[in-house]
Amino acid sequence: MKETGIKQGNKQTERKIVSAKDESKEIYRIAGLAFLLNIFLAIVKAFLAFFSGSLAITASAIDSGTDAIASLVIYSGVKLSTKKTKSFPLGLYKLENLASVVIALFIFIAGYEILQGIVSPGEHLPRISVSYIILIFGATLAIFFFGQYAMIIGRRTGSPTLIAEGRHRQVDTLSSIVVLLSIILAYFECQLSFFGVTIDQIGASLILIFIAHTGWGLLSDGMRVLLDASIDFETLDRIRGIIKNESEVKEVKSIIGRNAGRFRFIQAAITVKTENLSRAHQISEAIEMRIRSEVANVERVFIHYEPHPKSHDSIALPLASEAGRISMHFGEAPCFAISCISRKDRTIDKQDIVENPHRFLKTAKGIRVAEWLVDKEVDHVGLKDDISHKGPGYVFSNGGVRVHIISSEQIDPAIHEIIHSIQRP
Repeated sequence: MKETGIKQGNKQTERKIVSAKDESKEIYRIAGLAFLLNIFLAIVKAFLAFFSGSLAITASAIDSGTDAIASLVIYSGVKLSTKKTKSFPLGLYKLENLASVVIALFIFIAGYEILQGIVSPGEHLPRISVSYIILIFGATLAIFFFGQYAMIIGRRTGSPTLIAEGRHRQVDTLSSIVVLLSIILAYFECQLSFFGVTIDQIGASLILIFIAHTGWGLLSDGMRVLLDASIDFETLDRIRGIIKNESEVKEVKSIIGRNAGRFRFIQAAITVKTENLSRAHQISEAIEMRIRSEVANVERVFIHYEPHPKSHDSIALPLASEAGRISMHFGEAPCFAISCISRKDRTIDKQDIVENPHRFLKTAKGIRVAEWLVDKEVDHVGLKDDISHKGPGYVFSNGGVRVHIISSEQIDPAIHEIIHSIQRP
């Protein structure tokens, strides 16, 4: 049963790795398309600006040119982010966030160019034709739909770079609308103003407010990751719950996490109920697989485990009656003797006779009793029969409980038999 669970967990992890690779390929593709789109728009707008003399189109061409450079930074950042070298053995994941910061700076530069080009129009109206209006309108639609697509893929993959690209396209769409309005007014030879402030100036002011808000959001988010700020509390709390659900975890001492690009790195310190290093390692691997399968974009999980310091061992014995005779049957035993043994001098400090709450079950009573004893944090169980290849045996194995085959018929001799087995090297 345990091996099957581990195999299933490994398959889930493998599927998750394949999915992450597919997402990375999709991000590369979109980043490459963004670069090609921006180069195309910059060339078209530069052509229109040269023949029309429009400052608005000139500013828009400059904006698209800076976008092309930013897209190249994005593509390079995403492409290099998963590379590992001797100098950077943990990878270059933060390049994605660095790219987001660079995009934020380009957003501010674009805002400045828009302000300079649109708010300060020339003395003469530009030479605008219907074909220019159609081209700018088509460019606006292309920018809008590409931005929406980048945002959808960015949210699905958790890529801060693509989300940043989508937000940038929102700014570009608004600026393109202002350019479109400006050249339409120029085409009809209209000069509208309100108290000396033109429509172009009003539109530019609104865009600049949006630019400042979007750019600051990208800059602050990117800098938080570059400075190793923690991932959100909700995700950390979810991971803490996953760890606590592991039956052999005694305590979660600490848990921290950070983002690097779209990937998450988790570090946790836990105490486990077992002192067996091999079993403790299995517990940490099981926890890692669960975290990877239930939390998106987890690149690495570091778990430091140590045994819970104990001064006593707890020994459980199935009894045929409260008189103290050992029962031949585990699941059907009427009661159990649970003894607390001092590790210092191996004396019995406390002993309770506890009624078996599952003895009347029709099916799986042995498994339920084993789970009950694991919940009571029993360390050792003495039995007449070998159950290592039965359901209760698997429960005890997974719960870190050691099972001893005893020959004694009464409580005290059975306890001393188990103590001798514990002390035996």
